[in-house]
Amino acid sequence: MAAALVLPNVVGYALDASPDLSHAPTRVRLSPAAIKGFLRIMEKWAIKDPDARQLLGGISSGSYYGLKKEPKHRTLDQDTLTRISLLVGIFKALNILYSPALADAWITLPNRNPMFRGVSPLAYMIQRGQPGMLHVRQLLDARRGGQ
Repeated sequence: MAAALVLPNVVGYALDASPDLSHAPTRVRLSPAAIKGFLRIMEKWAIKDPDARQLLGGISSGSYYGLKKEPKHRTLDQDTLTRISLLVGIFKALNILYSPALADAWITLPNRNPMFRGVSPLAYMIQRGQPGMLHVRQLLDARRGGQ
């Protein structure tokens, strides 16, 4: 017997389910905005294209420049959409925690937190992939009180 997920009713908060990224029409709908947001974040953080490609899972140069050229006509896979979602959450958390200048620089600065072992959060996420992005997101969410 399958268990049903019951979401509590909390006044003032919509607790809708997350989009089903395995559903192709959902990915088609979300991809253009995700690409646009990703490219803006990479610009704000001053991330070079090879590192941006690694954050997307090591996509080829041709695929990456195709995303940049024609974002409205691309459909991302579930992994790439999840990676971008994590990066958007990291971007949001940084801008809540820090001034705009520090929020944009933080990702590329060497970090003494034991999790990073002296490397930048960018290097940490590139080395560890999607799990590394999730760890950075969790760290920042914890710093801002989990909201």
